[in-house]
Amino acid sequence: MKTLQFREALREAMNEEMRNDKDIFVMGEEVAEYNGAYKVTQGMLDEFGPERVIDTPIAENGFSGIAVGAAMNGLRPIVEFMTFNFSLVAIDQIINGAAKINLMSGGQFPLPIVFRGPTASAGQLGAQHSQAFENWYANTPGLKVVVPSTPADAKGLLKSAIRDNDPVIFMESEQMYGDKGEVPEGEYVIPIGVADVKRKGDDVTIVTFGKIYHRVVKAAEQLASEGIDVEIIDLRTVRPIDYDTVFESVKKTNRLVIVEEAWPLASISTEIAYKVQREAFDYLDAPIQRVTMRDVPMSYAANMVESTLPNEGRIIQAVKAVCYASA
Repeated sequence: MKTLQFREALREAMNEEMRNDKDIFVMGEEVAEYNGAYKVTQGMLDEFGPERVIDTPIAENGFSGIAVGAAMNGLRPIVEFMTFNFSLVAIDQIINGAAKINLMSGGQFPLPIVFRGPTASAGQLGAQHSQAFENWYANTPGLKVVVPSTPADAKGLLKSAIRDNDPVIFMESEQMYGDKGEVPEGEYVIPIGVADVKRKGDDVTIVTFGKIYHRVVKAAEQLASEGIDVEIIDLRTVRPIDYDTVFESVKKTNRLVIVEEAWPLASISTEIAYKVQREAFDYLDAPIQRVTMRDVPMSYAANMVESTLPNEGRIIQAVKAVCYASA
């Protein structure tokens, strides 16, 4: 094992895949000359040149359309959005283009394309730069949606995403790019659609993904000091969702809390709660609880940011609610 920053794990995944396949290229705002807005693509221009590491204008709809056309013609683009908030400008190319072309062409045009970049809140960035759209994209057949929480998962899942012949939405966090973690040496991939039980426990299951996972870990540590043993499932992929791992955990713990950063309406947590009550209802000893972003646009003030996001206090409260309800 070696220790890498989250950004370094992403870069290593892209470098390895680009060395192995000349059809892979990266494009986006400031990915080349500036070495990436978050330094994820640092050094890649020097190694692969301007034909494979391409700076674009501030025109998400335009360069996303170019990438879709390139994928239709046999190339394998990696598109970096400076933030997925800006992907809304390109959403027609993603939803009506990339997600649909394989079906509408009768399978004649696979779409091997990765759209990647940071999602959700990154601190005091205001309402237009603090939105989590994982559930929006996961609502769309034809797309796969990946949201890793650790450097090791980021590398293994990005390599799988780049090799996939379907379009993949790969969502990260600005606040995790500097996070360090152990990453396996040598070649490895993590299959898309497989959750990871990050912490085993017997009293309650928490399902989560992305950077909020780290708040769940802190909450679980505090709960452990109070005698509550939490099992943590990191989905890693929100389309497809690994429901079987969730069901098996709920059958063991008999209690479920779901934590995510998106707004509550039509969220990933809503869908998981529905599936669990359909498939594992008889195993539940308490109503399912969920902790999401509050149902408001994000404010700028630091205290309002903390109050709006899922935090350790709200997670602990939800866990105690399911535990004490069945006591």
